[in-house]
Amino acid sequence: MFISFIRTLILYLVIILTLRVMGKRQVGELAPSELVVAILISDLAAVPMQDIGIPLLSGVIPIVTLLALELLASEISMRSIHFRSFLCGKPVFIIRDGKLDQKAMAKNRLTTDELFECLRQNSILDISQVQYAILETNGQLSTMLYPKYAPLTATDSGKKPKPPEYPVMVISGGRLISENLTALGLDEGWLRQQLFAQGLDQQQVFLMTATESGQTLVLQKEASS
Repeated sequence: MFISFIRTLILYLVIILTLRVMGKRQVGELAPSELVVAILISDLAAVPMQDIGIPLLSGVIPIVTLLALELLASEISMRSIHFRSFLCGKPVFIIRDGKLDQKAMAKNRLTTDELFECLRQNSILDISQVQYAILETNGQLSTMLYPKYAPLTATDSGKKPKPPEYPVMVISGGRLISENLTALGLDEGWLRQQLFAQGLDQQQVFLMTATESGQTLVLQKEASS
């Protein structure tokens, strides 16, 4: 039992390391080659987990080999447009200048139900408002509305938009994330002043974010029942 636990732990760490090296992506954002590698890794890891009679290296070596091949393919695809097109495919126009390309839909096996589902996911209910719709290599649909249907921006209304500030988490679950506070150019003295102004101490804070200009958001812990 202990041996099985250790083998599973080792394979788990190897898989996590492999996926981290491959990069942070959600399943829906994986390129075809990355999805294949992810599926093969899960299959290769399952065998030595279930059968302790199989040497652990029988699972680790193929996983590392797949990782090496994926990294090699990624490096080649960065240098070669043709290889990248072969490996990942090319984006395809489903709607161009408002015209639906039925041949492109048939070639990519995209049904009308799937098309309308993708449009609804982009908050589009009327297909006639779409000027361009592009089926990306990861299977997602990118859309662009005709200008008259597109939402107004601050520039369209004649206003000068303010540059956005990225809120950084400085307290999580009552615990201070000091490196984030330092990265903002702030210190614990400033933090204590902000909390004191709201009648709180650090342990009472569930979440606190701050920006470089000192804007804060503080969420207090809920009282336990």
